[in-house]
Amino acid sequence: MSKLVGTAGVSVLGDKSLEFYRDPVAFCEQRIEKHGTRIFQSRLLNKPTSFVCSVEGMKELLCEKSSVFLKDPTDVMHNMYGDNIVTANGEEACLLRLSLTNLFTGKCLASGSDLINSVSERCLKNLSATGEPVSVYPLFKRLGTELVLGLFLNVKPDETPELFQEITALCTLHWHGIISTPISVKVPLWSSGFCTALEAKDKLMDIIKDKLECERQGFVGYLRDLPLPDASCASQHLLLFISALIPKALASLLTSFTLVLSGAGKEIRNRARADPDYLYYILLEVQRLWPPFIGGRRIANQDTTLGGFHIPKAYAAMYVSHAIHRDPEVFHQPEDFLPERWCGRNAGQEHLLCSLGNGPRNCIGVQLNNVFLKAACGYLLQHYDWDLSPYSQDLQYKWLPVSRPTVPPMVSFTELELESSATDLPDGPP
Repeated sequence: MSKLVGTAGVSVLGDKSLEFYRDPVAFCEQRIEKHGTRIFQSRLLNKPTSFVCSVEGMKELLCEKSSVFLKDPTDVMHNMYGDNIVTANGEEACLLRLSLTNLFTGKCLASGSDLINSVSERCLKNLSATGEPVSVYPLFKRLGTELVLGLFLNVKPDETPELFQEITALCTLHWHGIISTPISVKVPLWSSGFCTALEAKDKLMDIIKDKLECERQGFVGYLRDLPLPDASCASQHLLLFISALIPKALASLLTSFTLVLSGAGKEIRNRARADPDYLYYILLEVQRLWPPFIGGRRIANQDTTLGGFHIPKAYAAMYVSHAIHRDPEVFHQPEDFLPERWCGRNAGQEHLLCSLGNGPRNCIGVQLNNVFLKAACGYLLQHYDWDLSPYSQDLQYKWLPVSRPTVPPMVSFTELELESSATDLPDGPP
């Protein structure tokens, strides 16, 4: 057992949170190069923290020792979303997962396919109509918002436009609580961002509770019938499911997909249209190179090890998906976009990605995310070619709170010939 390399510094003065949040990619790359290892220590959120940047370390943290490394009960997610499957630990988390899993698989998942396809068509059908370039990130965020509100709350912009706009605005305010200092201050004519987010949360909870009382069909109806621990559990989870997290993650991945397949990617687009397996490999590679979230944080509930390094009790562990997905021990040519790796050297290794978590505590909506992506990307491929407009743009990414280019990219779409766009993509891997 070895001592963690690096230093956790002293309380407050040694904290590196600002440096990490300013550029988490550079933060990790510099320390990996300096220490010669992909597991090292520093101080994050004023807590000694082991940073995990290797596939093996991630597997140990999230899979083999998931009962040792727990979610932090003081995390801002708990303030913003309350008790739910993301913030719970131990037996409570296991029971919630057992209860909720059926909502995201099988019959329930299939029942949402018509809505997913219709929303994709409504949001994407006129991209070439004006001949003007489109700012794709907000377009895809709108698509994601329509999907989650339609699927989880049965709220659709064409049926109840005022309610749709109200919920969308409240979700945006609520999201700001995650990225603001967790201090609730309210004085005449001004409120802190965190205070405003909590007020938005209360208003969203009122809407959600009304839906749970009135709705009998769809996802809300399924949720009502589940054996959940208490009366507030259903509303807390609906708050999580309709939040801005899912639309932003979807917009992040769709933006990266659109950019990497733009212009000179025409040959790749044509192959993806003809081969659903190849489209699946493209989506895996997009998630590998541009994971929507930078990673996640856990707290050790006992003395343990990671990668042979000693981790004291109460130490935090931060897994960094961007670095893990570029581990050269697993992914050769890690910086290159190579969809073919998923039918070659990395065939069958999808489980080594952690863009939506991994192990027994991974995102419960992974299958739903795949269905969303397949529907939206399939529609784009069936109906359009596209290119950056202008061709030269600053595509430098920022990684927090979700990954996307710092400057919103502009893309021009050209509608395909009718006979090409009318051809349905055959079914591929889930």
